Amino acid sequence: MRAIWRQSSSALQRYLTSASTNHADECRALMLKFKFGGLVSVSLRKLAFLILWLPIAVPAQAKNHDTGFLDRTVALQGATYKYQVFVPENWTPHQKWPIVLFLHGAGERGDDGLQQTDVGIGTAIRGDRSRIPAIVVMPQCRKNLWWTEPPMDDIAIAALEGATKEFHGDTRRTYLTGLSMGGYGTWHLAEKYPGRFAALVVICGGIHPPAASLKAYPELAKLAPPDEPKSYSDAAARVRKTPVWIFHGADDDIVPVTESQRMYAAMKEIGAEVHYTEYPGVRHVSWDKAYDEPKLFPWLFSKSLATKPK
Repeated sequence: MRAIWRQSSSALQRYLTSASTNHADECRALMLKFKFGGLVSVSLRKLAFLILWLPIAVPAQAKNHDTGFLDRTVALQGATYKYQVFVPENWTPHQKWPIVLFLHGAGERGDDGLQQTDVGIGTAIRGDRSRIPAIVVMPQCRKNLWWTEPPMDDIAIAALEGATKEFHGDTRRTYLTGLSMGGYGTWHLAEKYPGRFAALVVICGGIHPPAASLKAYPELAKLAPPDEPKSYSDAAARVRKTPVWIFHGADDDIVPVTESQRMYAAMKEIGAEVHYTEYPGVRHVSWDKAYDEPKLFPWLFSKSLATKPK
């Protein structure tokens, strides 16, 4: 029986320092009873159970990380902005992860930090998480502003940088996508930070904002590129090294389909890698079909930068 005690005691001691406090305390109590109170006070069955259970419990605790849609905040210029980060269920800090920055449309603007997950890539994630094995960063634009205006473009980048640091994002596999107003923001950030993103997915976006938006937002009108061919060729020249897939509904009644057609033509003219998908009969809501394209995410995640961006 003493031999049994020595074996059990040795096994328990190996796990006392690594187990949770509650289980370690229980084990010590059992050992004391066993040693000083005799066989009557201890159940060998319980002791054996604890010995077998402890090795399983420790690694389970070590793998406990928050995943799914997570609340985060970023501070800039004295203000705090809420955003969301999607983290895959199999996330681990022991590797670098592809990371996607998603810019929503005008309808999801606000300050609750949640609405932007209900449209676009958030819907695609909820439909089938396995299709997007990446960290996805979803900042939220404030009302009456556009992603192309300060400080919202800076907020988007600050959220991306925060999530990249926290969740081990791979700067060589960082991607940018947006829809509608977010599509305009996607072109804008790609121009502002050339060479930062490994690939772009632009859905019903453009370069020159719609007339209704320019009329509603005077500050936006001051920043908008003029409606002339040079605006598109200049944008294409700045983004030329980044692969792009453009989507648009042929019957879009909010953002003219000519915005995407002109950017596609400008990119093709300079020999850039650009793909264009136009959906016949589809109006403004082309993002559901775009994010549901079977080849989209395999194409996106196949792209990477040759070197880390500066």
